[in-house]
Amino acid sequence: MKMKNLFATALVGAMTFTSAQAQQVPLPKTAADIAGPAAGTAMTKEYVQAVGRMAYIWGWPLVNMGNRSIAFSKLPAPGKIGGVLPAAFNSVCMLTDYVSPDQRAVACPNQDVAYGFGVSQLDQGPLVLQVPDFGDRFWVFALYDQRTDEFSSLGKAYGTKPGFYLIVAPNWQGEVPAGITAVVRSTTNMMLTVPRVFMDDTDADRAAIQPLVNQISLYPLAKFTGQMQIVDWQKAPIYPGASGGSEETKWVVPDTFFDLLPAVMKNVPPMPGEEALYGWINSVLDAAAKDPQVAATLKATAIATEKEMFNKFLQWQYCGRPAGNGWNSPVNNARWGTDYLNRASTGKSNILDNKPEETKYFYRDLDSAGQQIDGTNLYSITFPKGQLPPVKGFWSLTLYNEHHFFNKNPLKRYSLGTKNKTLKYNSDGSLTLYAGAKSPGKAKESNWLPAPSGTFSLYIRAYWAEQAILDGTWMPPQVVKAKQAATAKTEGTKP
Repeated sequence: MKMKNLFATALVGAMTFTSAQAQQVPLPKTAADIAGPAAGTAMTKEYVQAVGRMAYIWGWPLVNMGNRSIAFSKLPAPGKIGGVLPAAFNSVCMLTDYVSPDQRAVACPNQDVAYGFGVSQLDQGPLVLQVPDFGDRFWVFALYDQRTDEFSSLGKAYGTKPGFYLIVAPNWQGEVPAGITAVVRSTTNMMLTVPRVFMDDTDADRAAIQPLVNQISLYPLAKFTGQMQIVDWQKAPIYPGASGGSEETKWVVPDTFFDLLPAVMKNVPPMPGEEALYGWINSVLDAAAKDPQVAATLKATAIATEKEMFNKFLQWQYCGRPAGNGWNSPVNNARWGTDYLNRASTGKSNILDNKPEETKYFYRDLDSAGQQIDGTNLYSITFPKGQLPPVKGFWSLTLYNEHHFFNKNPLKRYSLGTKNKTLKYNSDGSLTLYAGAKSPGKAKESNWLPAPSGTFSLYIRAYWAEQAILDGTWMPPQVVKAKQAATAKTEGTKP
């Protein structure tokens, strides 16, 4: 018994001693605590490839935006590159008509609005954005950061008042002068400005929009007077530049991607939760700076990722998620957060989406039978009576070629929708639109989108969508090859 008590006492003493010695390992509290591998850590080729591929997916849109900024910074004043691309640095340049089918700077442009375009570096100073009184006309001014997130809420959907809006860098702490309507703070030093102003496809509305477009301007705070500064954008200077080619301007070149990424990462601080990712990527970039073999592996990885993954993003089945009836749609557009996959796919396929409440997008390459849409066939898209896209702004159906640009055609027609006043409705009140290389017949030509003889895709925009679009209750109709279509309905005027 004595021996038993002695053992128990010893055991309790040992437990007490162990308990007294035990301490909780502290959890990481700062980025420095989770900074990735220590400098000089050995890295296999396979590890470099794995981190390099993730870095390419994560960083592709940021490098894309950074290269646009570098290119536009060389312009002496706002103007049109090649006579077709509106471009400006620390300012904005406006179009006075629909965008030209010759431009190749931005894939999937629309032909529903007068566009503006400009890149700014807000660390060089705040800028004043002029907003005219648009009355009942739909408009939205999208301000994007270097991550391609939209950080502004400026437009008719928000009830934005006319006036002067001060756009400032993330850490700007200056004085706001009298006469400024509101301050909008960017989330990165770089900003890309894209005003969009709806315009009917009529000569009367082209004339009516000019005084409004001429009041849209972006300039340094030092030039602010409190009065609207008018610019005749029809007289914008023309700069030389290639407008030809079939594909989008290569803003991201895989061969040089990892040479540019370090500067981009210094210019764009990590979002909350990205510190570890920055640590992993920076550790590989540091290794590449010291070891030519690591640098060569990163370069080869960028080239392979572009070919194997990014080229597929020009197929809509790899973008967004199913939205019903064979269409796909993005979900987190213009507020990507850590949705790097969709940020990258959108960056490659149709960069600069609006936020969902501003614009809902639907796109597809395949017909109702799951076959690639091809211009050698004729396709019909029929909206039943009362089932046009429910919007407070406008809607359109646009046709793009295999590179996501307009198919030039004698009708100079690239989209159909709210802007068109000559659409013919069927006798039952439904609306059938047609797409194909050959005309569906003279009586139906007002509803026809001319296609190339080969591959093409279709794209629906719904600006200021009703809740039925946002929650998926409304779905776009199927795209049906002519031989599968039901007997054509008799056409008439809109009821």
